[in-house]
Amino acid sequence: MNTQQADSVLKVTGLSKSFGGLQAVSNLNFDVRRGELLALIGPNGAGKSTCFNMLMGQLKATQGDVFLRGEKITGMKPRKIWRKGVGRTFQITGTYQSMTVIENVQMALISHHKKLFSIRPYATRLYRTEAMQLLELVGMSAQAERACAILAYGDLKRLELAIALSHSPSLLLMDEPTAGMAPKERINLMQLTADIVEERDISVLFTEHDMDVVFAHAHRIMVLNRGELIANGTVEEIRSDPMVQEVYLGGGSVFANESSHA
Repeated sequence: MNTQQADSVLKVTGLSKSFGGLQAVSNLNFDVRRGELLALIGPNGAGKSTCFNMLMGQLKATQGDVFLRGEKITGMKPRKIWRKGVGRTFQITGTYQSMTVIENVQMALISHHKKLFSIRPYATRLYRTEAMQLLELVGMSAQAERACAILAYGDLKRLELAIALSHSPSLLLMDEPTAGMAPKERINLMQLTADIVEERDISVLFTEHDMDVVFAHAHRIMVLNRGELIANGTVEEIRSDPMVQEVYLGGGSVFANESSHA
């Protein structure tokens, strides 16, 4: 992917959020390009979740604007932003534990197609083929009939990804997608995400604390500290940035050990 391409799926200008006297996010300006896997990193309390919540409409920005494919979505409700083509996964998975894997995906598809008020008594028949295709995409088709309540955590994360893809988003926001997973599972999930980005030509903005995951898969990295964007560049540019090393990693000792992932 050419990360210098000009077509932006998401453009953020002057985005700020304050809570009383606390400036949680200050004057953010960035874009997410088509087909890009963009990481947003920073220490705890840097403003990453606040930024995501403003992008998705859960929080109202104090200042600034957000544009999706050139359309201003600032101030829109989360549901409308979702319908415009923005998907999201969360740090803690949220599936219907009493339903099977495929039923969870079917429910997402039913919602996307606005059939929620006409689903009974035939809900299990609706969009089954499409649901199975999504499960195949994330490597979960063999577990389609299993109850979510007995799934391993890594499989729940894959299911959540399938659900997030149910309305064919052009942009996917992933909030710490590998949190709680074993190291090998983390790499596998982000490799799967990278493959889907390339295959479907969608864009992903993700937050992550695991530098192995970030350096191995991000096309570009942004660094937040105390609500301000202090760096924006390639893996090598971020790795060698002295401010990032000092503020985010206490002098760069972790960066120095990650050269194999460049």
